[in-house]
Amino acid sequence: MLRSFPNGQDERNAQWLDLLSPDEGERNMVRERYGIHIPDLDALREIETSSRLRADGHILYMSAPLIAGVDTGHWQLAPTGFIFTPEVLVTVRYAELATFASVADELRHAPQLTSASALAALLEDIVDRAADHLEHASEIVSQASQSLFFEETTRQGLRRETRKIREIIRNMGQASDRASRARYAFLSIGRMVSFVLDRCTPKLDQAMQDRLESLRHDINSLDEFETSLGGRIQLQQDAATAFISIEQNDVVKVLTVASVVGIPPVLVVGIYGMNFHVMPELSWRLGYPFALVLCLVSTIIPYLWFKWRDWI
Repeated sequence: MLRSFPNGQDERNAQWLDLLSPDEGERNMVRERYGIHIPDLDALREIETSSRLRADGHILYMSAPLIAGVDTGHWQLAPTGFIFTPEVLVTVRYAELATFASVADELRHAPQLTSASALAALLEDIVDRAADHLEHASEIVSQASQSLFFEETTRQGLRRETRKIREIIRNMGQASDRASRARYAFLSIGRMVSFVLDRCTPKLDQAMQDRLESLRHDINSLDEFETSLGGRIQLQQDAATAFISIEQNDVVKVLTVASVVGIPPVLVVGIYGMNFHVMPELSWRLGYPFALVLCLVSTIIPYLWFKWRDWI
């Protein structure tokens, strides 16, 4: 599908052509009119810098992995192509992206749309959405931090505690994954901005250069924020794992103390359960109470010793 902007303009006079899963006829039309080769999906997936950023005369071929599926929660990277010339901007994508619909509505009736202004508007919106993704991830991490470190904890049992911490780890894992995808997207946009500035600075007016420079500064700030956020996520994941280990150690400690405390009475019962002919306590009237008291004392003494050592 091909859309041209400003709205209603013939493709020959448009400043922005947006190709969504273009067919062969649309590819041929753009190639014939503008001398532009439209990359396919496999070409857009290339990760080498030389494949993502290249110049062919006055035509700049660029690509970046954007984020699709945000509305459904199933995030995935959508390779997207940006082909920039002084006359026209051609975007090539194979997935629905909210960025393009938003910018298209904004520029639909723009009085003085140029290929450069269309490119700047798209890149600004992409970076703004990446910032929103990072802010949302930061909120998730802050909630997890509040739950882990600041909420009053009550003994709810290992199973409930483990379930709670597992949920926190899952949420932080999702936040980390989405933050890393957002970072991958805006860093790719940052490389595109630098590429355009390096190649086109003499041809761009000062206002457009200022917009792109501002965009580059914003990306650097987002990169620092994402790095800090990644450190917070790693800290909290380590802390959550440590809390689970502490809970498990408490259970093991209780079982260990119980097993050690239970050994002496078992030994006493074992001794008096042996069938020897000569065993004075067998004929003693107080032999049975004596054995019970001995079992009780042999249980209390190890327990008090553990208590004195502050192990329980």
